[in-house]
Amino acid sequence: MSVSKEEAKQLLERLIFDDERPQDWVQDVWGMSPTLGETAAKLLDVFDVLIASCPEPELNDLLQTFDAELFEED
Repeated sequence: MSVSKEEAKQLLERLIFDDERPQDWVQDVWGMSPTLGETAAKLLDVFDVLIASCPEPELNDLLQTFDAELFEED
């Protein structure tokens, strides 16, 4: 399976955040605890930078390490 960088990002977001938008997840965490919300925001920033800086073949290799069932459409 070879996917574009944008597709890889979407698949990884779905794996990490389920069906929730990452920004909504940060806001939910922030609502529970501002300290944890700040950490959640930093984690999302790091995730975005890692996706942007990681070459497409390496993202594809990463995706292949996960079970295909995790990425099946509902």
